[in-house]
Amino acid sequence: MSQTKSNKKTVSEALRAERHRLYELAVQNAEAEVDFVDETFRALRGRKAHLLREDFCGTANVCCEWVRRRKKNRAIGVDLDGEVLDWGRKHRVAALKKDQARRVELIEANVLDVETPAPEVVLAMNFSYWLFKKRAELIQYFRRVREALTEDGILFMDAYGGYDAFREIEEEREIEDGDLTFTYIWEQARYEPISGDLLCHIHFAFPDGSRMEKAFSYDWRLWTLPEIRELLDEAGFRKTTVYWQGWDEDGEADGDFKPATEADADAGWICYISAEK
Repeated sequence: MSQTKSNKKTVSEALRAERHRLYELAVQNAEAEVDFVDETFRALRGRKAHLLREDFCGTANVCCEWVRRRKKNRAIGVDLDGEVLDWGRKHRVAALKKDQARRVELIEANVLDVETPAPEVVLAMNFSYWLFKKRAELIQYFRRVREALTEDGILFMDAYGGYDAFREIEEEREIEDGDLTFTYIWEQARYEPISGDLLCHIHFAFPDGSRMEKAFSYDWRLWTLPEIRELLDEAGFRKTTVYWQGWDEDGEADGDFKPATEADADAGWICYISAEK
């Protein structure tokens, strides 16, 4: 009996991969983020928060983690990108228990225009608010958030910097999750010092040699911490705090963020910011 050779071509790992899942694995740690927000709100307000709004929410991974924490917790996710919201509904919200899923609301809208019930916590993470490149735009966003928050509400953000942040560089990190292995590549493709404009891309590379080029791209302004804090103050927030992480015995960031008023001039750093209404 003769055998017929298959004409089927093997599909590359890059074509098979889900870019949103890769992003979550490479960039997000929803559990640690919610830990920080939950614990910090409780320390500042002496009680637990229950209603969280995640601006620029993407796949709403953090929203889902939030409602898993307590039966009274509710989450609202806001994003302009309908495609990523649909992915989040299918892969993240649908994976929740029915009671948890009912407590997540995803809204396709501009964060400058959206109207929601007053949240106790608003998140603007993964440097997403840097898409507001003009001073007037960013302060408008901060004012809108302040108006939306409850009377004792808190805005949480992150920021990054250091002298490498002003360079055009690439950084790579190997990631493994079960049977999935890939290389996360962060590229700062262009920095323009007069305007502060920063163009960045995320690429993914796979063991079979295939690549997912420009899986995500960001056209940002590189805002510094003094600028951010001054704009929060002008927007009416009563108090801002910067949370800096320490270092372990191997010289690696330990993920333990503490309030700080001074920090070292490191090549690269990531911090959290809280802004209290």
